[in-house]
Formats: sequence, C-alpha cells, structure tokens
Amino acid sequence: MYFCINYSMNKKYKKIIDKGLREISMKNSPNSLYEPIKYFFNMGGKRIRPILTLLSCKSFGGNFSDALNAALSVETFHNFTLIHDDIMDSSSFRRGLQTVHKKWGVNNAILSGDVMLILAYQLLEEYDSNIFLRLNKTLNKTAIEVCEGQQMDIDFETSSDVNLEDYLKMIKLKTAVLLGCALKMGAIVANANEENSKNIYDFGINLGLAFQLQDDYLDVFGEQDKFGKKIGGDITENKKTILFHYSILNGNENQKKQILDLYSNDSKKIDQKISKVKSIFKQTKAEVITKKVIKDYTKQALNSLKLLTISDNDKKEFESFALRLMKREL
Repeated sequence: MYFCINYSMNKKYKKIIDKGLREISMKNSPNSLYEPIKYFFNMGGKRIRPILTLLSCKSFGGNFSDALNAALSVETFHNFTLIHDDIMDSSSFRRGLQTVHKKWGVNNAILSGDVMLILAYQLLEEYDSNIFLRLNKTLNKTAIEVCEGQQMDIDFETSSDVNLEDYLKMIKLKTAVLLGCALKMGAIVANANEENSKNIYDFGINLGLAFQLQDDYLDVFGEQDKFGKKIGGDITENKKTILFHYSILNGNENQKKQILDLYSNDSKKIDQKISKVKSIFKQTKAEVITKKVIKDYTKQALNSLKLLTISDNDKKEFESFALRLMKREL
C-alpha cells in the first residue's frame, strides 16, 4: 500500500515538473535559440533530481510547491550539462532521438545550453534574499564540481595512471554531487537546519555513487532489455570503470597485461573483445567486488536517512525511492 502511494506521488511530481519545464521554454524568439530547448525538455526523462527536491522540501515540513522553482532549476541545469556533454562526446543520439548539436549544429547547441544555464539561476530569483543566497551558493558549488568531474573524465581518456580513488572522485563530482544538491536545495527551501541539510546531502551523494557504479556494472553484466542500452558500451569505448580498476588491482601479471592490451586498441571484433574483458572481470573477482561496493554505498545512503529528524513515513518514502532507483524501476 505504501509503495503505491509513493509511486502515485512521484508520478504527480513528475507531471508538475514537466509542465513547469514546458512553461519556462515557451519563449520563442529567436526560434533557433529556444526550439532546441523545447525539443530537449520534450525528450522526457525520469526527472529524478527535481522529484527529490520536492520530496526533500515536503519531508522537512515545507510545501512542495514552494520548492518547484528550485526543482526546475536543478533539472534545467542538469539538461544544460547533457547538451554540452553530447557535444564533447560527439554523440549522435540521446533517448533514441537526434542530439541537439546534430539537429541544429554545434554553435546553436552551445548557445541553447548557455541559455538553459542562465535560466537555471534565474529561476532562483523568486525566493527571498536569505533563501536565494543559500540556494545560489549551493548550486554554484555544485556547478563547479560538475565541471571539474567532466574535465577529469576527459583527462582520463588519455591518461595511463588513473587509479580507483581518482575514478571514484570523478564520478562523485560528475554525477553524485548534483543528486546531493537537489536534495539540499529542497531542505533549504523548507528551512531545515544545517545538520539535516548535511545528512540529506550525504544521502544523495552515496545514492549517486551507488547508482553510477551500478550503471558501470550493468553495462557489462546487465540485461539489455532491462538496462535500456547496448551491453558492453563502456568496453567498446575503452572506458576504465570500477570493474577495470578492480581487475587491475586483483589480477595476476598475465591478466593485467591482457586487460591493458584489450583497452589499448580499438578492435573491430567488438563482441570478441567484450567477451574477453567480461571473462577477466569474472576471473579477477572484479564483478563480485563491484557488487559489494554498490551495496555498501546503498547502505551508507540509507544510514544517512536514520540521522534525519523527519517522520518515519518520510524516511520510508526516501528509502522506497532509493531502492526503486537502484532496481531501475523509476
């Protein structure tokens, strides 16, 4: 019964957020600047971050509608980063549709993304000065960290001395901090105290890390129908995820040489390469260790909930959301 209520509430929040995104992208002159924004928002998405902003505000005693602008700000910022990510990655498709830079050109995509970034900050102007300053400070810190994470990711593509600690720091900055930011911004709107704001932020950080590491795992060992992406994409692109790092840490000299050789060339026999790498990940226990690390971060996230001074029902709502997210049920 609780699960159904939770799911229904999340669907309600998503509809409100989608409506808000349509409204902020209504401006249409020049069309070539705003049409890509409308197009990108209409691609859809789970709206995980803004939903968490609304949930956070409600849980700390605020009215979720008061946090709508903060939620829209987080989602607009997130979508801005995706448009620019697609340019940097030379991606042709996102969610089965042409990327903005492929449809309108790189220059248009950059400008449309820039406007989205500005809109993200403009949305916070509706709050009173004290709340605005705290929200602005939180988003500024997160924006810089996301850029740092993206740059680390770019640097790692040509670096040969990236270790596990570096990788975990990169995904924390590139992915997890925005989840933490979304939750903290909801807490700020509800005037939650510093301790609660910190603990809900930590919940987001650990959940974000668990989610990204599980993404790494499912890219190799998941089922394509459930995962929603072609299996082995990271291996094909020679991305050194957590599985790669644990195989290097735990493998014997022969296994290390094999994995490094496989990752140092762009083999045309993709299926064979994926099969070999997958086998080494199993032999070196990288698969098993990664699953344990994912569970550990999920547990740390749930432990952060225990420290919050909110109702048990609200804690359960966050827990339900987290577990469904990890099961890819959202």
